[in-house]
Amino acid sequence: MLLNPFCPLTTAKVLALKATILVLLTLLIKARVQIVAGSALGIALLLVQTLVVLAVSGGLVLAAGGTAIVTSQQRKGVVA
Repeated sequence: MLLNPFCPLTTAKVLALKATILVLLTLLIKARVQIVAGSALGIALLLVQTLVVLAVSGGLVLAAGGTAIVTSQQRKGVVA
């Protein structure tokens, strides 16, 4: 079957196919960008979470150390 390029029906089909391909390609690029952005966001949130856990654990170590020092000083005062 030979296609006549001057036939309006064939031209409409080709233009519709080109438009469909363009829409699908745009959606594919959009999905790829969202995946990359989501990954970057996930990595950033993981980094923030790790820093918060380290800060909280450091604060707990300082609080426990301060409590131990205060307790030892109070015991020395009671013994003396």
